[in-house]
Amino acid sequence: MDILILGGAGQVGTELQAYPWPEGVRVHAPDRASLDITDEAALAAALDERSYAAVINPAAYTAVDKAESDVAAAWRLNALAPAILAAETRKRNIPLVHVSTDYVFDGSNEDFYAPDAPVNPTSVYGASKAAGEMAVRATNPRHAIVRTAWVVSPHRGNFVKTMLRLAGERDRLTVVDDQHGCPTSAADLAAALATIALRLAGDEDAPTGTFHCVNDGATTWCGFARAIVAGAAKRGGRAIPVEGIPTSAYPTPAKRPANSRLSTQSLTDAYGIAPRPWEAALDDILDRLVGPVRSN
Repeated sequence: MDILILGGAGQVGTELQAYPWPEGVRVHAPDRASLDITDEAALAAALDERSYAAVINPAAYTAVDKAESDVAAAWRLNALAPAILAAETRKRNIPLVHVSTDYVFDGSNEDFYAPDAPVNPTSVYGASKAAGEMAVRATNPRHAIVRTAWVVSPHRGNFVKTMLRLAGERDRLTVVDDQHGCPTSAADLAAALATIALRLAGDEDAPTGTFHCVNDGATTWCGFARAIVAGAAKRGGRAIPVEGIPTSAYPTPAKRPANSRLSTQSLTDAYGIAPRPWEAALDDILDRLVGPVRSN
């Protein structure tokens, strides 16, 4: 069985390649230089190289603030590419697992967002990702759109690595404390994507539609930062104070959702995937980045 992974150099793509796939499953993760997924002819040729059982697409333009001025590039990768991918996989009856984002919501909901909640993006990034979802949904019926949020890992740039770096450089951190969301381990997300892809590949009647995958529980960016600093301190890092500030004190080009909490119940119901608490996932990441917890 051959599975194509797009965006293989990113956090999720890296974890998908490291995932312990069942014997007989071969994963292929061409880099951006060898496959431009916005090029219809190139993508069609790549899909014809093998008889792919499934395609997983975590590739995206994720520079949220830069997207506000780099509009065309964001829409090209986040909306056009999924449209092409959905059309080409549909032609070949290949199931498509497409990764999306909490930014499709405006953050005004007071509870956890269900997958069928109305979308209302407030940024270029969010709007382009919502358009990509629409293209996949309308074009390839054998799809699973998997929204996630606050993805972190030992790889690439992300919030955990940034906080660890800043905690080593500063005596105090100030972090936004009025944006709520669910931290997500890229490794846990990759495991869920693999489970979904394998099920879709082997079962024509496997559940399709839109799902949410984040680690269990919720916090604020400040709460997350405090957990990172405290966890690093247990592993020999510096214990410094983390002060909460309002979003208004940290303006950014792109508006962030005040509430990014996503409900994973439909993922559990459809695929039996019950994400573990984000704190446990964070411990695994800190073990890899900082080292094991030190005994007293």
